[in-house]
Amino acid sequence: MSSIIDDKGNDVEKLKIICLGDSAVGKSKLVERFLMDGYKPQQQSTYALTLFNYETKINGKKISVDFWDTAGQERFSSMHPSYYHQAQACILVFDATRKVTYKNLSNWYKELRQYRPDIPCLLVANKIDVDLSVTKRNFAFGTKYNLPQYFVSAANGTNVVKVFRDAIKAAMSYKQNPTDFVDQVLAELEHFGSPEDDLINLTSKNDG
Repeated sequence: MSSIIDDKGNDVEKLKIICLGDSAVGKSKLVERFLMDGYKPQQQSTYALTLFNYETKINGKKISVDFWDTAGQERFSSMHPSYYHQAQACILVFDATRKVTYKNLSNWYKELRQYRPDIPCLLVANKIDVDLSVTKRNFAFGTKYNLPQYFVSAANGTNVVKVFRDAIKAAMSYKQNPTDFVDQVLAELEHFGSPEDDLINLTSKNDG
C-alpha cells in the first residue's frame, strides 16, 4: 500500500487495516458504527471480503484507509493469505458475551503472526452493552501478548471511535517504521517511485 495522487494532485498515504475474529462478533457493525454515513462499502465477492474506505488527516497529511472485513469467510476458521498481504494493523475482535469467541482468539492471532509477524494488533471486546460487568475483567490473552485492550459496543458506540483512531495511528506508525523485511524493501522502493510513475513523467515531458 503506497501513497497515491488524488484528483487534486495531493499526495495521499494509503493504509490497510484488517479485522479478525469469529463470525458474528460484530466486526462489520464496528466498522459501520465508526464510519456511520461516511463509508463506502465495496463487496468483493471473489475474495469473500468487504472493503470500507475512510479518508482522514494525520498531522496535515491526507490518509486513505481501507478497512478489510471478512464477510463471512471466517466461518472456515482460516483466511486466504491475500487478506493479510501488506496490512499495517489488525483489529482482533471477540464477543464479550460468548466465551468460545474468546477461546478462538489464539487461532486467529497465530494465523495473523504467520503472515504479518510484527504489525500492531488491537484487542477488542465487543458487545459490552449486554453485560457491563465484563469491563471489570482483565483478559489474560491481551496481557500475554502485550496487546492494547478495548471494551466497546457497536450497538451504542462506546469506545468505537477510539479503537479505530488508535488503529489508524498505529498503522501509520508501522508503515513509517516497518520491522518486517519485506515491508522495509517495499518502503525503500516507494522512495524511488514506480515504473508507471516514470512512464507517466516521460510521457508528460514528450507531450510538452
